[in-house]
Amino acid sequence: MKTAFRNLQDFIADLERAGELLRIKAPVSSDLEITQITDLASKSPGGGKALLFENVEGSRFPVLTNAFGSERRICMALGVSHLDELARRLKSFIEMKPPKSLADALRLIPLGLELLRFLPRKTRKAPCQEVVTTGRDVDLSMLPVLKCWPSDGGPFVTLPVVITRSLVTGKRNAGMYRLQVYDRKTTGMHWHIHKDGSHYFQEFRERGKRMPVAVAIGTDPAVTYAATAPLPRGIDEMMLAGFIRRKPVPMVRCLTVDLEVPAESEFVLEGYVDPGELRVEGPFGDHTGYYSLVGEYPVFHVTALTHRRNPVYFATVVGRPPMEDCFLAKATERIFLPLLNAVFPEIGDYWMPWEGVFHNITVLSIRKEYPGHARRMMSAIWGQGQMSFCKAAVLADPSVDLGHPRRVLEHILNNIDIESDITLSEGILDVLDHSAPEPLFGSKIGIDATRRLPGEKERPAARPVGALPDAERIASALRDVSEFLVAFHVPDLEVRNRLLCVNFLKNGSVPAQSFAQQLLDHPVLQPFAIFLLYDATIDLRDGSLILWKLFNNVDPRRDTVRSGGRIVVDATKKGPEDGHHRPWPDDIVMDPEVAARVARRAKELGIEAFLPAGS
Repeated sequence: MKTAFRNLQDFIADLERAGELLRIKAPVSSDLEITQITDLASKSPGGGKALLFENVEGSRFPVLTNAFGSERRICMALGVSHLDELARRLKSFIEMKPPKSLADALRLIPLGLELLRFLPRKTRKAPCQEVVTTGRDVDLSMLPVLKCWPSDGGPFVTLPVVITRSLVTGKRNAGMYRLQVYDRKTTGMHWHIHKDGSHYFQEFRERGKRMPVAVAIGTDPAVTYAATAPLPRGIDEMMLAGFIRRKPVPMVRCLTVDLEVPAESEFVLEGYVDPGELRVEGPFGDHTGYYSLVGEYPVFHVTALTHRRNPVYFATVVGRPPMEDCFLAKATERIFLPLLNAVFPEIGDYWMPWEGVFHNITVLSIRKEYPGHARRMMSAIWGQGQMSFCKAAVLADPSVDLGHPRRVLEHILNNIDIESDITLSEGILDVLDHSAPEPLFGSKIGIDATRRLPGEKERPAARPVGALPDAERIASALRDVSEFLVAFHVPDLEVRNRLLCVNFLKNGSVPAQSFAQQLLDHPVLQPFAIFLLYDATIDLRDGSLILWKLFNNVDPRRDTVRSGGRIVVDATKKGPEDGHHRPWPDDIVMDPEVAARVARRAKELGIEAFLPAGS
């Protein structure tokens, strides 16, 4: 297996040799059509194929999407046969001890030599500057920038490696922040307040200085991944890329700003951000599966556009998981386990389910050593770097294999006592969390599914609940409670804490809390310990869908009612009747006409294998 790619086109050639690339020669539009085709591929078994659109209407440049969108392709991108290989390499450096003898020192020489490969290398000539456009001639409309979803505020650059440098320390940051294209020479700069690029921007704003910015589009896969990684502030992402590649990233100085960019990039945008200028950005169909809301963000002014002679435009499409970014997140989950272990050695493994969109739930297996250890870990995780944005922390024993989701769910539901094993807290949340009553701050939930240790109070014995009632009796009981409870589903799980999923027909006046206690008190419904309420349009038999809604639509303190070791959870869309006065974003849904047009053209496009069964 190839361990390093010189550039993006080298990676594309390798994908094609491996049978992982589909060339689409028929004409396609960058306005929604590429998204629809990519979404079909992403959600097909195995993540479909990487897609190279060779004939994009209105542009002479081909577009690559879904290049990382499967376990095999993300491993190819990072030069490994399994993602844990990178974790093991990283662990060897973290655990490197000072030599105690000459023999020890000689043993460390290979590691020292490999460290030198991490450092980026400067070069004077670069393929990314083979074609140069500056000043008035800059025209972003020449790029096939995608408009991904119907309600997006415009076309967005979705895989940019945005390079900035601290005014205080001089350290470089390479992050991935989307860019809404406003016109020929300006874009938005979507810096979330907790991102390093935003911290550096604040340094410039405090001094009233323009901030130089460079954007590389279409870098080699290690660089693209590194820009997404949650590195500590001040650590150069190009070093991480060098670690992954096992060779330095060649860098070249920009032509109009004092920054360096990966020399093998396909395109480079050079320019600046003025600290006093903000512009409305969004909405944007985000990786949460919802539209992120409109907001004011800095403006990026492009002073130069350079590119290779025959470049490929690299893009991704995000939306309801699973999509390509899920595999980038999985790489981060595996690669960064040793770093998490360095801070918390009791963590054996962790898992971030796709349906939790990376920040809403983390399941951790821990080796408990003393009473209250699980509660301490909840607090520790909520105070640690980007893990602090995690809304739900679930703790399990090391014997639980986190690679088998159904077994994990069964373990949790068989072990927890709803009254004593659930902890509610408050703290910061990701800016994309829409369910909390206030932006950036809300409640969190910790669930302790670990075994009890000596000194910890034993869980109470299971309630005697008897056999499950039949469907007719359940339906009748739900009608007794409320006419707005219109359908239900009992998941096929043989567990101690049984689930009942219920469709709630909301009319804007009746909150779920008004009948939660009645659900818990109804004699026919006593066999159920957990009631999950969903909007009437939700297919309760779609396990991934109901988990996605559960992880994204719940503020744990506001939306749960507990009594007698049982719980009602409201996973519906919230409004003023629920005490929620913030805007609630829409689900991302493709324009039906675009979806139908793509389906009609499936044979011409060569994507028949990606269409859902029966379509």
